[in-house]
Amino acid sequence: MTPFKQYIAEEIAIDHADGLFGRREALRRLGLLGLTAASASALLAACGSDSDTAAGQSSAATSPGSGAPASAAASGSATAPGMSTALPTEAITFAGPNGTLQGAWAAAPSPKGAVLVLHENKGLTDHIRTIAGRLAGAGYSSLAVDLLSEKGGTATFSDPAQATAALADIPAEQFVADMKAGVVELQKRAPGAKVGAIGFCFGGGLVWSLLASGEPQLSAAVPFYGPLPDNANFDGSKNAAVLAVYAGLDKRVNASMPEAETALKAAGMRYRVQTVPGVDHAFFNDTGARYNEGAATTVYGQVLEWFSTYLG
Repeated sequence: MTPFKQYIAEEIAIDHADGLFGRREALRRLGLLGLTAASASALLAACGSDSDTAAGQSSAATSPGSGAPASAAASGSATAPGMSTALPTEAITFAGPNGTLQGAWAAAPSPKGAVLVLHENKGLTDHIRTIAGRLAGAGYSSLAVDLLSEKGGTATFSDPAQATAALADIPAEQFVADMKAGVVELQKRAPGAKVGAIGFCFGGGLVWSLLASGEPQLSAAVPFYGPLPDNANFDGSKNAAVLAVYAGLDKRVNASMPEAETALKAAGMRYRVQTVPGVDHAFFNDTGARYNEGAATTVYGQVLEWFSTYLG
């Protein structure tokens, strides 16, 4: 099992343990990843829960993509940080290493910088589109790339769990190549602007992977609670200033925090590790069950400060 597939499988098991959906749904999602019933059951048990919860019993009333009530997942929160000034995004296509890539583009009127936005393990969702729009409203032209483009795009999957399984089958090298194509597209659309990257959960891990690939064009990077690649070496991306955001209750991802800091130090990079106390994984996602508005608002302000310092 690849590291990203392992990460996704563990995330499904932890979501079940936290009561976001029931055992049957967890087994279905793990089955889509290729786990046998025995392996899936063992993983659920290891992650602290092997039975349905009250939340799981009513899973028909939840969005399969987030575990949040369907109405909240569809609309998001109008009070989420940056929403009051968010700009609309437009669907675009651009050249990728293996054909046409899809994305959501939001242009700032007078860009102070440009940002690549990397999605969670459900693909390019409306929530991630709003991130690009919020950043554009703050002065940073942004491109949210759809990393399922080579499989037809996120919109071709009616079941978010199928989109997650499809992402889990994509080689890490393809993600890196597609992200690098996104950086090139940003430079075309915002000529002269410094480029940053931001990603959440699975996308946070992809920010780390982009840094480990030696992407020289990055001036700033903000991975939110993302898994660190094995033996990460950031020497090739040492010009990027990294704001690493972790959730205080997110023990699984936080286990790699010391290794991340060691790699950042070894590369001589400018960085800050920001651990937000009392919140859990995905606390920034205003369509999800773990959203914390206060923490999200504070950290969003810190992100904009970071981009202002290192992108302009």
